[in-house]
Amino acid sequence: MKDCCNEYVKKNETVTLILFTLNEIDGMRAIMPQIKKEWYDQLIIVDGGSTDGTVEYANEHGYYIFQQSKPGAGVAFLESMSKATGDIVVIFSPDGNSLPERIPDVVKRMKDGLDIVIVSRYLNGAKSYDDDIVTAFGNWMFTTIINLLFGLHVTDSLVMYRGMRSDIVERLKIDTSTVSWGTQLLARAARKHLKIGELPGDEPARIGGVRKMQPLRNGLAELTMIVKEFFTWDY
Repeated sequence: MKDCCNEYVKKNETVTLILFTLNEIDGMRAIMPQIKKEWYDQLIIVDGGSTDGTVEYANEHGYYIFQQSKPGAGVAFLESMSKATGDIVVIFSPDGNSLPERIPDVVKRMKDGLDIVIVSRYLNGAKSYDDDIVTAFGNWMFTTIINLLFGLHVTDSLVMYRGMRSDIVERLKIDTSTVSWGTQLLARAARKHLKIGELPGDEPARIGGVRKMQPLRNGLAELTMIVKEFFTWDY
């Protein structure tokens, strides 16, 4: 019997797991063995130009990996989403910041009918062990602004770890190639009254490599995106 209220409530939905990488060989070696094959139907790794053996590791272990056409987290998001075949997509970081065991929980919440599920670092006692004073304040500030301007009630608007419908890019006309793709996604989802939920998930410290986030540059990109989305609604 078809659900009268939500067309997405289907228990047999397929799952695509998308991983962003850029010189994450240490994290890949530690995290990839923890990801169980029964958790997903398709696994995509989008690489930003690794030179540390990340690509070789993926190839050696039979993972599908491709090189994004140009730099930018938004480019990685758009190009990997275009290759996703699953009904549900989970964006995951293999650098140690994302807990693999939360993947089935994200999928379950999606199958229960949500359009977006955020794995929040600040919900119900969850904690980020990668935060410093600057990033903690920035996360709180931007989340507060987004909640106020777009009528949301989320606790972590900037975390990359989240699940979403595979058609979300088309539905919301996501078009940014910047690091603030997640903010554009949330702002437009709020305007479209999509169902957004959260579940708690710690953010452990990264494993090796170098943190890609640049507080000032990323903060400016987020602020620019918030202002743009608040004053523009042509989607």
